[in-house]
Amino acid sequence: MLNLQRIEIFVAVVDAGSFTGAAQTLGLTKAVVSVNIKQLEAELAVALLTRSTRRVSATEAGERFYHQGRRLLQDAARVLEEVRGNHAGLRGLLRVTTTPEYGARVVVPALAALRAAHPLLRIQHVASSQSDDLISGRFDLAIRLGQLADSTHHARLIDHFAIVPVASPAYLRAHPVRQLADLAEAQWIAHSRLTAPLSWHVTTPAGHTVAFEAQSPAAIVADSAASLLAFAQAGAGVALLPDWLVREALADGTLVALLPDHGFPRQGIYAVYPHTRHVPEKVRTAIDLLCARLGHAA
Repeated sequence: MLNLQRIEIFVAVVDAGSFTGAAQTLGLTKAVVSVNIKQLEAELAVALLTRSTRRVSATEAGERFYHQGRRLLQDAARVLEEVRGNHAGLRGLLRVTTTPEYGARVVVPALAALRAAHPLLRIQHVASSQSDDLISGRFDLAIRLGQLADSTHHARLIDHFAIVPVASPAYLRAHPVRQLADLAEAQWIAHSRLTAPLSWHVTTPAGHTVAFEAQSPAAIVADSAASLLAFAQAGAGVALLPDWLVREALADGTLVALLPDHGFPRQGIYAVYPHTRHVPEKVRTAIDLLCARLGHAA
């Protein structure tokens, strides 16, 4: 009979592309991972992996076994979840990744409420400005902001938010912004993860949509919205930021919203989760809770 733990280790090795990465993900030593892979290959009498100095990859037989093994692990987890859930509520580990800023303001409070309602559920939250891969990172759920790229994962729209061009009063005294042309000539602070951070479609007060593009490259580039916010408050230029992030700075006057009668495209908030035949109850419950807390049932 095949050992489910060995299958889990094999799947982790393929996902990570290395024994070391799988060991880190599973909290095991590299030696334990190696021994279990050797035993699995011996039980199946087939080579599952090819090893090079840089990467481990699945053989043709290993690729087939990988997909079958993932389905087997998902089915086993579903059976255990359903049996346990009937008696003790949600349990097990829920791994969630978000951006640091939105995670701290919105997602973490929701996860805290989820944990309070289900004491046997363990939660691991990973804050990252990068779009970490769900499979190799073994994440159950990711909260993505902006325009969602095509992927093989499932995605559920939770909400929308507005993005607002902002600058400090000190910057505006030296570089006033009274019209769209002034905004195009501003010193911009841009997000490095956006493919076109200085090109947008803008809705004018008359309701027309026009193409907007900054006239010069970004003066400053940063990889997190929090850094962009800090640069803008320090008077370094204009940043285009989420309304939920700049609300306090606008209220206390450290930032000013520019051209408020113009509109930049609204952005989405998405719950992204791996494409599986069975979506775990803990994932469905977490998404429903986020939708409820934001006042939407999207």
